[in-house]
Amino acid sequence: MQDLQKQIIEDLKVLPEIDVEEEIRKSVDFLKEYARRHAFLNSFVIGISGGQDSTLVGKLIQIAVDELNEENGEQKYSHIAVRLPYGIQADEADCQDALDFIQPTKVLEVNIKGAVDASVTSLEEAGIRLSDFAKGNEKARERMKVQYSIAAMNNGVVVGTDHAAEALTGFYTKYGDGGVDLVPIYRLNKRQGRQILSHLGCPEHLYLKIPTADLEEDRPALPDETALGVTYDVVDDYLEGKEVPEAAKNVIEGHYLKTQHKRHLPITIFDDFWK
Repeated sequence: MQDLQKQIIEDLKVLPEIDVEEEIRKSVDFLKEYARRHAFLNSFVIGISGGQDSTLVGKLIQIAVDELNEENGEQKYSHIAVRLPYGIQADEADCQDALDFIQPTKVLEVNIKGAVDASVTSLEEAGIRLSDFAKGNEKARERMKVQYSIAAMNNGVVVGTDHAAEALTGFYTKYGDGGVDLVPIYRLNKRQGRQILSHLGCPEHLYLKIPTADLEEDRPALPDETALGVTYDVVDDYLEGKEVPEAAKNVIEGHYLKTQHKRHLPITIFDDFWK
């Protein structure tokens, strides 16, 4: 194993194999302990897209909330699952299936189309015309803004869906889906997330569907793997310390090096990172 691969695996804390029940327990206990340490906290907020990652994290949150309420003997904690479509979402049926599986305390829907379109128009009036890609990032950031507003009004925190394969490749929007309070599956790769969902009895079509950020209108439902230029299976192999083809390794490490800024706090004059 090369030095950079070893460093990445150590930094992201990825295990080559997992005990599914143990990893479920780790994530659930992490959420519960955070709640116990912060007396203000009454709710966990997450956006539900109908894909693998939000379905997994949503289910883990609900397990944590149910256990906390049972242990406290009162319904102090809630799980607010938020639907955040831009107009009409093509895979809305999957979102509803995910919610049926998760069974959150409360479901809210906020259509972000009006807010995003207003922002795009305001920028155009200032002489800034967004590319389709930049508008996609606008959608991701609007979704996170909504979740923080909901959390603010419900004494809550925002829970993210970032996992090791996304963290490695930087495949998320800075201050969009990357801007959260808690990331309970950060150490898991994509296939490990599928293992956990299967164990929890999730409908197969939710964790076997083709992953997509679905942010670009010129390329709707663009598969993540097409955008990345490498499959998640290969990324997962890399994260598990296996040898991968040289070309794939170069792509993966190229993504990692280009997206260092996403995994770093805002840079100060005292940091070496910018030099």
